[in-house]
Amino acid sequence: MALDDASAMLPALLDVEKQGWDALCAGTGADFYGERMTADGVMVLAHGHAMGRDDVVASLAEAPAWESYEITEPRAVSVGIDAVALVYRARATRGETTFEGLMTSVYTRVDGDLRLALYTQTPVVAG
Repeated sequence: MALDDASAMLPALLDVEKQGWDALCAGTGADFYGERMTADGVMVLAHGHAMGRDDVVASLAEAPAWESYEITEPRAVSVGIDAVALVYRARATRGETTFEGLMTSVYTRVDGDLRLALYTQTPVVAG
């Protein structure tokens, strides 16, 4: 399936994204994203940091697990023949902390597998 057919890619993108969230909840996010991100992949996080794959892996190895998450309003956006973006709203909790944001994950196909090239978080402010 070509990555430029965004609507057809939505189920596969959601599956991969949920695998990532499940890994974050299980405390295995470092392993998951170490394998899933492209070599030059970047995460731009809500607290203002942009991290490459190695920094993401190191950070997640020390991070507490999330307890739960919910993905809503997903949509896929074609970014070209070789890339597709998944945009969605997420709400995640751990302890007394709840994070709600708009997320964008840009995937490309590498050796037949979807790989995360760019991930961004934009916090949703209640109001």
